[in-house]
Amino acid sequence: MTSSLRSYKNIHPTLGNNVYVDPSCVLVGDIRCDDDSSIWPLVAARGDVNYINIGKRTNIQDGTVLHVSRISEDNPKGFPLIIGDDVTVGHKAMLHGCQIGHRVLVGMGAIILDGAIIEDDVIIGAGSLVPPNKRLVSGFLYVGSPVKQTRPLTEKEKAFLPRSANNYVILKNEYLCDL
Repeated sequence: MTSSLRSYKNIHPTLGNNVYVDPSCVLVGDIRCDDDSSIWPLVAARGDVNYINIGKRTNIQDGTVLHVSRISEDNPKGFPLIIGDDVTVGHKAMLHGCQIGHRVLVGMGAIILDGAIIEDDVIIGAGSLVPPNKRLVSGFLYVGSPVKQTRPLTEKEKAFLPRSANNYVILKNEYLCDL
């Protein structure tokens, strides 16, 4: 792959098994992509002043921006970006120094800010804004700017979350076969 994987202060992105990173992406510094994850065209991710961890079978779709917040006196751990397993991050989302649980769908164009915690099994609607330090509890749909809890997820929606991630595993495998 000819993607732009760059070091920062001698720390390089690391990729697990069967990870697809589109050649148009820029991944800089302390970024860890776990097995079967996929990073799609024009994603920009900087693990420079903290780290980014992307879980298994997670897909980061086109045009998404991933970043972190630095360690400081006021915030001794800073805000890394931690994304769980089986997460689908829609096109052009922005995730900044937040924590995303497992089986989460982040809608297209959503923005999630520093210190926000998204628990497992959550759907965040397209264009939603999750303010700093907001916690979204498991099992709900959230929409709006700022985001508000709308309703519980249906069983069908909960079952869709890992299927969505698996659909991207299948797709990235097709792309890997073409390399």
